[in-house]
Amino acid sequence: MRIVVLASGRGSNLEALIDAQREARLPITLVGVFSDKADARALDIARADGIAAVHVDPRAFGSRREFDEALFAAIAAAKPDLVVLAGFMRILDPAAFKPWLGRIINIHPSLLPKYPGLHTHRRALEAGDRLHGASVHFVTAELDGGPVLGQVRIEIRPDDTPQSLAERLLPQEHRLLVACVALLAGNRLRWAANGVHLDGAPLDRPLQLDEDGELVVDAR
Repeated sequence: MRIVVLASGRGSNLEALIDAQREARLPITLVGVFSDKADARALDIARADGIAAVHVDPRAFGSRREFDEALFAAIAAAKPDLVVLAGFMRILDPAAFKPWLGRIINIHPSLLPKYPGLHTHRRALEAGDRLHGASVHFVTAELDGGPVLGQVRIEIRPDDTPQSLAERLLPQEHRLLVACVALLAGNRLRWAANGVHLDGAPLDRPLQLDEDGELVVDAR
């Protein structure tokens, strides 16, 4: 599977994909990393691994739609099978990515549908939640609202802060993203008109990541 990654920052999820590819845990080829930030560490990671690294500057365009159209034109030139948003901190114009529906996913640090948008760790703590986590979902016009493929859960500790919660969740995000991409690359997990299908059958709830790094059907 040919994959393009979009990232705005440190690129830790990109590193997780590269490591899994290198260790033959993922049958993928990373064909490009795109960022809206010229100084994004994700671009440096890509260059160091010989992956095409492309900065598309939003300031060079008159509108968000013009930027998004140029971004997806550049992405299309790389001929990916899947686009992965991994810490890409821009809201995309739905018209620009409409041709990619079912081929574009995002990883989000909450147990969707809880806490779409920003500051998810703080919001989970303020709500008094017992569990927190991350979700991988198909991207649609609704912000963080597309069908969820898989999730990982962690317990919230009494002494957690937004920072400590984020730090404990991040390694689990990496495991979740790799597991979801593995199922997509294996053609086991797919987009359908009525939601997400696993091995040809519709899922009525997101898969859950177990301790062995496998995505399993949630019995609850």
